[in-house]
Amino acid sequence: MKRSDHEAADAATALVLEIFRSSGALLAAGDRLVGDLGLTSARWQVLGAVALAAQPLPVARIARDMGMTRQGVQRTVNELAKAGLVTFADNPHHLRARLVLLTPAGRDAYAAAAVRQAPWAAALARDLDPAALEAARTLVRTIGERAGERRSGEQPGDHDADR
Repeated sequence: MKRSDHEAADAATALVLEIFRSSGALLAAGDRLVGDLGLTSARWQVLGAVALAAQPLPVARIARDMGMTRQGVQRTVNELAKAGLVTFADNPHHLRARLVLLTPAGRDAYAAAAVRQAPWAAALARDLDPAALEAARTLVRTIGERAGERRSGEQPGDHDADR
């Protein structure tokens, strides 16, 4: 590996570690922000995916769109259903993959969380350049996409000839 490749790999590793630390801090902040609404960060994420979807979706599609496991999203959806925030409807395209829908209480909880999230996000973004935030979002998305391309056990470069 060339020196510049090592430098890029070291920088990528440092970025990934920072993303992990930031993810933990963001999840904890989300828990504090919506905890008294009966939500956790995980529930809020899934509730948001359901609320923002253009149409009702099955759990597997929600999981795929969010980059999460189907089992993890199913567990969270079941918790939301038990809390009365989502319900299920038959899926005309698949007998077993039921669609997830917000209940009125789910819409209210999501709206209440959104009201709290707006000033919180504004405080996070205070004094930050919007173009720099967009560049960071693009970079993090690219890192995530590249990380998702590798299957278990593959090493970087295993499929470079295929690209």
